Amino acid sequence: MESSERNLEKVFPNGDVYVGIFKGLLPHGKGKYTWSDGTVYDGLWEEGKMTGKGRISWPSGNTYEGDFSGNYLHGFGTFTGSDGSVYRGSWRVNLQHGIGRKKYRNADVYDGSWKEGIREGSGRYAWCNGNMYIGSWKNGKMSGRGVMKWNNGDLFDGRWLNGLRHGTGCYRFSDGSYYFGTWTKGLKDGLGTFYPAKNKQLPSKKPAAERNADKKKRQLVHSSSVTSDRSSRRSVRRSLSEKMSNGLSRTSSQISSRRTASLGEDSVLDDISVDVSRESLSLISLHADDDQSEFLGNGTLAYEREYMQGVLIKERIRSVRGKSIKLKKRCKFHAEEVKMKSCVNVFEHHKSYYLMLNLQLGIRYTVGKITPVPAREVRSSDFGERARIRMYFPKKGSQFTPPHHSVDFYWKDYCPMVFRNLREMFKLSAADYMMSICGDDGLREISSPGKSGSIFYLSGDDRFVIKTLNKSELKVFLRMLPRYYDHVKEHENTLITKFFGLHRIILRHGKKVRFVVMGNMFCTELRIHRRYDLKGSTLGRFTKKDKIDEGTTLKDLDLNYEFHMDKLLREALFEQLSLDCKFLESQHIIDYSLLLGLHFRAPENLTPLLEPPDALRTPENTQNVTDGGWKFDILFAEGLKSAGELLIPPRGLLLVTHEPSFVSTEPGPHIRGSTLRAMSVGDKEVDLLLPGTARLRVQLGVNMPAQANRKLRQDESDPAEVELFEVYDVVLYLGIIDILQEYNVRKKLEHTYKSMQSDPMSISVIEPKIYAKRFYSFLEKVFPSVQ
Repeated sequence: MESSERNLEKVFPNGDVYVGIFKGLLPHGKGKYTWSDGTVYDGLWEEGKMTGKGRISWPSGNTYEGDFSGNYLHGFGTFTGSDGSVYRGSWRVNLQHGIGRKKYRNADVYDGSWKEGIREGSGRYAWCNGNMYIGSWKNGKMSGRGVMKWNNGDLFDGRWLNGLRHGTGCYRFSDGSYYFGTWTKGLKDGLGTFYPAKNKQLPSKKPAAERNADKKKRQLVHSSSVTSDRSSRRSVRRSLSEKMSNGLSRTSSQISSRRTASLGEDSVLDDISVDVSRESLSLISLHADDDQSEFLGNGTLAYEREYMQGVLIKERIRSVRGKSIKLKKRCKFHAEEVKMKSCVNVFEHHKSYYLMLNLQLGIRYTVGKITPVPAREVRSSDFGERARIRMYFPKKGSQFTPPHHSVDFYWKDYCPMVFRNLREMFKLSAADYMMSICGDDGLREISSPGKSGSIFYLSGDDRFVIKTLNKSELKVFLRMLPRYYDHVKEHENTLITKFFGLHRIILRHGKKVRFVVMGNMFCTELRIHRRYDLKGSTLGRFTKKDKIDEGTTLKDLDLNYEFHMDKLLREALFEQLSLDCKFLESQHIIDYSLLLGLHFRAPENLTPLLEPPDALRTPENTQNVTDGGWKFDILFAEGLKSAGELLIPPRGLLLVTHEPSFVSTEPGPHIRGSTLRAMSVGDKEVDLLLPGTARLRVQLGVNMPAQANRKLRQDESDPAEVELFEVYDVVLYLGIIDILQEYNVRKKLEHTYKSMQSDPMSISVIEPKIYAKRFYSFLEKVFPSVQ
């Protein structure tokens, strides 16, 4: 076989031409290949494949010069588009991947990390109009922590999601005033505090010009750059694959298909440098108006505000006396204004810091150990005393564990095979589970809504809640676990909390801490404006008014709404509530709650929906109602039905026939089983359509639409006999929590005396059977049936 290298010219039957060195019948070494359509590659070859340094140009005008491997753009190189855009950086298999810089045709510039052709990771984007963003990216959009500075001097430092402000942050206006608060999809949403510029006092309402300017800033347009990215990726993929299939590989069957190794140390980034560290975030935050670092002086007024989807609904003036708050480098959030606590931000001497690190280390070890085990059905032995994984984690590391920055600890994982099967039942992969809890975002501690004294942690992506347990709760859970597993397996729509893992940590000096990992019911793209913990009892079930804010979990006596929903949705809800209550009763469980979350539609969406038809709108049958700055015209429909009834307005939350292609099918820890059916669309599975917002899959306890009716207080001297109601469109999220309290005779005796003094009916609260009946009856009143 001929093997000597020689420089020859070869013309293929389809018109392609190769001039260069051959090794046998294959291009090998330096050579130039010209396709019949005008595409030209000039560079190195290895056994018939473009591998090494080279340059390729396409008829469209696109060119690439840099590293190739196995016929792919792979390594480091420069791609120049026909539209004038230029990318210089790392490539992997024809896509930008790694660190690189791209200058778009409109003069925008991005420096940072790429993943498979999309901006992802840390990066800096500078718009041609002077705006600049430094921070995290995901799927080509600003997501995570980042700082945006506009050309007019305004600046936002906080959390982003899909290119919009989403989460906690600080907005600094060019005049030196500040707003600390939360955003949802680019709109202020929730509680916040506004500090006027030094020696200035702003009016309580934002002027229209300022609102319009703020709205324009939110509308960041990336269409030109995104289109350029996509067209470049499609062009490179299509042209290379077509050339090699239609040219060299098709006409020369003897060319080897064996791929060469990837490029190594030659892929150097030369002059490209991207600094998106925390120091650079501080630099952009403090670079402008340095003289405004002290923005509060003696006697300055602050405005405590509450927004709902961009609409200011409440405001209270607060005087800040004798205080001067200064911005500090590397810390732009004031601790009292933004309560965002992560394990990476807590001082190392804090005990909670060690617990979070230990928990992450243990879960990573356990999931990694159980995942490779072949899948099988759960056996009775998987619930027994021997169904445990134990490991010692010394700080210096061991043969089985990595070194770490926490304290030495012992780890125990309970019933690993059971919880592995439960996670699979809930359609949760091991990789997603570990990334959520053990990823870079870490865990953050949240305040406990109850009196148990438990510590609660929330995963970085809000999908999981981790709660500490006492010894008795652990015993109850292990005793109940076999029946809980069977119940979840039989009833995919169960409203009972989803559990994903049960663990124990022993710290130095023998301190034992037990954890359970649960799904977060309120992990949703909609903002939860009110949340309630409902037990069906009146004994101490209220919250002091001065302690209520948006994050407060309210109680039974605080609930002044009735919820009306589609008949079939309600039937499905109470059928499952009955099954779940019977299960808890059979396990002698008491003191559980229904955790209820409400998402209210924005006032601007509610107002037109609450206006009756013009034909029925007369001064005699309407009355203006005001609540927290929201004004509604309530229609009295006397004579249309029966006297005193309220005409329910058109629905602002629309139920439409379920179409899987229109809604996300990605499972989450709050998703519960199958899609529900509704009578309003002819007994078909339904999606919830939110005008101008989203289309969501309706499931039991998730994305359930309803109308919340609240009876208005009337003056006793009012001669009107008709009852007045406020009507709100709401989306409900609900589930049964706190199911680890077991019936105890001794506890009943201790409880009796207290119960008799305030609520005689609550003497029987701790009887499992009566508790379940009372709990169910209370919920029937909260969700009355439709007549």
